[in-house]
Amino acid sequence: MIRLTRLNGEHFVLNAELIQRVEGHPDTVITLLDDTKYVVTERVDAVVASVLHYRAGIQALAFTLDRGECLPQVPTTSDGATTDSSVVPFPTRQER
Repeated sequence: MIRLTRLNGEHFVLNAELIQRVEGHPDTVITLLDDTKYVVTERVDAVVASVLHYRAGIQALAFTLDRGECLPQVPTTSDGATTDSSVVPFPTRQER
């Protein structure tokens, strides 16, 4: 998700995965895959940088999880059982 600003000053968040193209006429126009258009105050370079930052963050988190450096905290009782049966811990590399 990337944060953007409409021409009227209203802030909103857009799913970067749905962007088809970004055009910079006098105003920046973002076209989504379903042909919805948004006119924003940010310049094309700023939108592209936001999308790159968003995707880099996802990739970095995936690498961190793959290396086992960021394991989710699963609530447990004193005997080691989980308190929430819907929480499935991410397996470590050795467990895979």
